[in-house]
Amino acid sequence: MSDQIPTCNQATNQIPSSDFDIMVVGQSGRLQYEAILLAASLQANSPTFAGTLFVAEPQAGLLWPKDPTMPFDIKGALESLGAVILPFVNKAFGAKYPYGNKIEALCAMPAGRNFLFLDTDTLIVGDIASLSTVFSRPSASMRRTGTWPKEELYWPGYSVIWKSLYDRYGLDFDSTLDTDQPDEYWQRYLYFNAGWITGHDAPTFGSRWRDWALEVRDNRPEELILQSLNPWLDQVTLPLVIHSFGGGRPGIDLAGLDGTLTCHYRMLPLLYARETDAVISVLNTVTAPNNIKKWLKQYDPFKLMIYQGRGEKVRALFDQNDMPPSERQIRNQIKKEGFWIR
Repeated sequence: MSDQIPTCNQATNQIPSSDFDIMVVGQSGRLQYEAILLAASLQANSPTFAGTLFVAEPQAGLLWPKDPTMPFDIKGALESLGAVILPFVNKAFGAKYPYGNKIEALCAMPAGRNFLFLDTDTLIVGDIASLSTVFSRPSASMRRTGTWPKEELYWPGYSVIWKSLYDRYGLDFDSTLDTDQPDEYWQRYLYFNAGWITGHDAPTFGSRWRDWALEVRDNRPEELILQSLNPWLDQVTLPLVIHSFGGGRPGIDLAGLDGTLTCHYRMLPLLYARETDAVISVLNTVTAPNNIKKWLKQYDPFKLMIYQGRGEKVRALFDQNDMPPSERQIRNQIKKEGFWIR
């Protein structure tokens, strides 16, 4: 593709706004219980949030051999917590690439609204109604590690790989670089964790993300020939989409995400091991009411970690002010003690 991709109309709305909807993906199994915990934490910690919490639910179809929909009682529990169930049909990804759910769910969202996508394994720890940002300048989480691309024998290097992707869509590569970081160091390049994403007009954003992800998957640049795209496809293409709409790295206005407003805990053993006492306090408070407990206890990791005390045993293994330098070391220590579950 040689023509320059038009960016978002930056004159449309460059005023910070606190008017936005939240979207998460919920489906049978782990995600439905995480969605209940997220919805409960939103209700408890952000009672003045005026937007809509959408729980996007993939529907049974050709791309889901096993029905992914949530039971009616779980959907009822989510609705009682203020959530709106948003069914969507997978047309591009599905069971073979479930990370694509977030992309296709964005396509099903209401048009013309500001949005905040959150991974379901997120806890609302502060008043998210206080979040104010320019949603027409999209951004995403920087709580990431250098997972892609992988250094390989005979590989062309970070710059060549990333530039090949920007060139494909007529995007300016140089303006995305963090020149405070050295050449050929992964943090120099625009790379996000898709655990949270801000933007405006989710269907437009999601459609471009879907189309580009499919093209990169099915017709990758030759510079990527040594690189795996599973499970990294969404994170490989997200920077391109964000940049194409005039966005980039988050500013101070988004510091509360992965901070005082949200905690992307990913797995409960990791939450207990490394998050702050304040996050643990929020978790304990949110999960205490009987109307929440009766649902979360149906999921063994929540039952064991939260309600049967395994989480506190995990926490006691670590000094939260002097944590092991890598997540793998944290996981291994928890597994060695027999406390790992997910």
